[in-house]
Amino acid sequence: MSLTAREIWSRLLDRARQELPEQTFRTWLEPTEPLAIDGDTLLVGAPDQFAADWNESKHADLLAGYGPVALGHPIRIAFRVNEERKTRPQMDLFVAPPAVAPQGETRPPQNQRANTFAPLSDRYTFDHFVIGKSNELAAAAAHAAAQAPGKVYNPLFLYGDTGLGKTHLMQAVAHEILTRKPETRIAFVGTEQFTNELVASIQSRTTQDFRRRYREIDLLLVDDVHFLKGKEATQEEFFHTFNALYEAGRQIILTSDRPPSEIPGLEARLVSRFQWGMVADIELPDLEHRIAILRHKAHLDHLELTIPEDVIRFIAEHIRSSVRELEGSIIKLLAYASLRHREVTVDLAREALRDKLRSGPEANAAPGGGQLDIIAIQNAVAREWGVTADGLKSKTRTKTLTTPRHVGMYLTRELLGTPLVEIGMAFGGRDHSTVIHSIERVTETIPTDGTFAKRVEKLRLLLQSML
Repeated sequence: MSLTAREIWSRLLDRARQELPEQTFRTWLEPTEPLAIDGDTLLVGAPDQFAADWNESKHADLLAGYGPVALGHPIRIAFRVNEERKTRPQMDLFVAPPAVAPQGETRPPQNQRANTFAPLSDRYTFDHFVIGKSNELAAAAAHAAAQAPGKVYNPLFLYGDTGLGKTHLMQAVAHEILTRKPETRIAFVGTEQFTNELVASIQSRTTQDFRRRYREIDLLLVDDVHFLKGKEATQEEFFHTFNALYEAGRQIILTSDRPPSEIPGLEARLVSRFQWGMVADIELPDLEHRIAILRHKAHLDHLELTIPEDVIRFIAEHIRSSVRELEGSIIKLLAYASLRHREVTVDLAREALRDKLRSGPEANAAPGGGQLDIIAIQNAVAREWGVTADGLKSKTRTKTLTTPRHVGMYLTRELLGTPLVEIGMAFGGRDHSTVIHSIERVTETIPTDGTFAKRVEKLRLLLQSML
């Protein structure tokens, strides 16, 4: 007797449950359901396109591999969005119920509350987030948090260089939750805004209103928490707000340019709490990922016929600093082509984006025949400190090498604007938080050490002459 789609899926899931981590199974496979059998393919429904794509790339082959043993014959697995589930009302079992307003207080309508905090961007959704090797862990964690807010990965701490998609992912979680439960109360705020509102509440003696405002929400999104460093009163207030939300089972999502343990001046108790859930980094996208991002941008803005494939590849090869810079390059190129009344070509892109191309590692040659790049900076710093360029890239941590290594990273960032991840790779495969620390050490030493400052300035002038 042949098995039904549900029976086949049940057998495969029993195998998967034994091998996959419980959290992975619950997040990605438990919400799925079998749809039909089409020849030798089992069609499986996922709650949304993001989950379908993720399961297709991560779990389809694994599940198909169980077929010969669990079923006695091979089988293919294909995931797709479950349209029926997508259109029918769904009960959300995970979002904490809205807090009841204190007696005598009426809660403002949703549209009024939305004006209280920074608005969410319509484009910052999972559908518009392009996944690659550099961000797949962060994307998976964000999606899991959206499916079970307050239950898994709480808090979710996303870190990485500027313009790589941290805010996009954070807001995508909010959009996903609001789709299923529109009454969810959300606060999206930057650390500076949180600080300013706290100061204002202290001055106007409305601290209790400030606390109530943040501690009765269902989802707290805080951008750039590294700006908490050195703000003792803000850290104290944020600590208690964090505790109140966490203990109530409310989801917290934080972003920073570095992991919690690398944020200077952050209280140990906050560092500990930021690490309670999931800490995920977003790195610089590789070439293939950058091309995919540009193609998605072109498709989103209906520009497929306007921007040829060779132009997309040219931009992806030369603009490597951030996703934001990539998308900005497309906008600038189209504006330039419109003003010049010219067709979009590689030559036009090279002309329109010459300032962006010059600021990266592919800097143009100087009139004297020299070229300023990371290698040139390493060689110059090595000569000044009497060490070798290879020493700057080594794992050795003696002061003889760490000081010039810090200077090399500092000057690379200042003169070339090279992304932190690329600087780290050029200096021996160090992570971007190490680069941040090195730059900060140089920045802090220059005002206090005149001799050191003169050496750095001497190198800066020498290297600037090559631009």
